[in-house]
Amino acid sequence: MPAFRFVHAADIHLDSPLKGLAGQEGSAAKLVHSATRKAFEGLITRTIDEQAAFLIIAGDLYDGDWRDYHTGLYFVNQMGRLREAGIPAYLIYGNHDAESKITRSLTLPDNVSVFSTRKAETLRISELDVALHGQGFRERDTTDNLASRYPSPVAGAFNIGILHTGLSGAEGHALYAPCSLDELRNRGYDYWALGHIHQPEVVSRDPHVVYSGNVQGRHIREAGPRGAMLVSVEDNAVSDLEPFHVDVVRWALVDVGIAGCASVDDVHDSVRAAIETVVRDEADGRLLACRIVLSGSTAAHDAVLGSHEHILAEARAAAAGVGEEVAWVEKLKIETTPPSDTVPDPALAETLGDLSLAQQDEGLLDELKRQLGPFVSRLPPEVRDSSESELLQAAKGHDFRKLIELARPYAMAKLAGRQD
Repeated sequence: MPAFRFVHAADIHLDSPLKGLAGQEGSAAKLVHSATRKAFEGLITRTIDEQAAFLIIAGDLYDGDWRDYHTGLYFVNQMGRLREAGIPAYLIYGNHDAESKITRSLTLPDNVSVFSTRKAETLRISELDVALHGQGFRERDTTDNLASRYPSPVAGAFNIGILHTGLSGAEGHALYAPCSLDELRNRGYDYWALGHIHQPEVVSRDPHVVYSGNVQGRHIREAGPRGAMLVSVEDNAVSDLEPFHVDVVRWALVDVGIAGCASVDDVHDSVRAAIETVVRDEADGRLLACRIVLSGSTAAHDAVLGSHEHILAEARAAAAGVGEEVAWVEKLKIETTPPSDTVPDPALAETLGDLSLAQQDEGLLDELKRQLGPFVSRLPPEVRDSSESELLQAAKGHDFRKLIELARPYAMAKLAGRQD
């Protein structure tokens, strides 16, 4: 068997929007809008440059049904680049692009093979003595154990299983095509190319069971480098596994400790320094989408809570000052606390007590529901369905006791600011 290399990718989510960056402007806005395409172009370029023998896409090439034919035409164009380089591609459908969800289709170039969704099948690359085994999703909610029906390994060949699965369950992921790690290990394949989990991970090395991760992070929960795996094979075994990164927008959670800050101006300086540091250490030439988290026990706690909008604006100004298409602040979260020895103002303490009583006032809770309910229902879906805002989620769920509890620190900070 000749030595060769192949690329394992998954979860492209082509044309899926990045969440939380709606405020971008200028050339950075264009980059954000086209991020999944640019990342996919980078994947194809790297596959060609490495002279890979073939490319595997282990599900969720698309984020869902195409809005129009442009998404499909773009994919065909990229496969044409591979065809020109003499590189075949093998793909399965996942839960996002299950066969039943995609209502439009185009004829693909002859270098692209799509595995059946009816049953597991084996495709051979005879010149490399490689056998690829796979099955795509026919329906989005595929909860059958597909791996249990995969074919036996081909004797003497390098056997690759391609599967879109959460294995036996992963936090934050629906249980699609569940199976156990032992089940995959015992199948007798040499490499399992998995998709569905967006965090890259080598689950096992004997044999290799690998999540390549997604090629482009789409929100803050997908922080850090994103890309694919370059797999080298020699003597019918994996000899090297190299992750490579093709993301064009990178997400970063930036924890800014402000325990030593005595004023909001000090906080601005700390945030600016933190942004410059994270750009230097983590951006790697990409647009860095930052979520700033202020933490620590500080005497400026009340002033910070009352200046959320100003601090966010200053943070975005600091990011813009680093350079064009360098950094952007997606959100500011304040998780500070007042010093433990702080003596509360009597008037503020009384107000705090009144807020506690308000949580038990059924009349007030009903009035909040009457006034806030219609307001929440009129919000745009992308705002209303956001999972990031605890205040919004409390209002959406009509949990107005929790809403008051969440709002208390901000109300107290505003009151404290007026008394200064």
